Amino acid sequence: MAIEANEIEALIREAFPDAKVTITDLAGDGNHYAAEVIDESFRGQNRVQQQRAVYAALKGKMDGANGELHALALTTKVPE
Repeated sequence: MAIEANEIEALIREAFPDAKVTITDLAGDGNHYAAEVIDESFRGQNRVQQQRAVYAALKGKMDGANGELHALALTTKVPE
């Protein structure tokens, strides 16, 4: 089952309302995306902590074989 880019963005924005979020469909199949999330709340966190926070915001959409999202190349950053 595929997921739309705007659904991914909405889930991320729910957890990070002030973030700059860019979603790219890598394969055109609704299953392979890249996301860049830039948010001040990441300041002081290491990259693993940042990415775990974003994955938590996806509310299980990537969980196991039944997840709606198969692959997400995730980049997280603090604003410059």
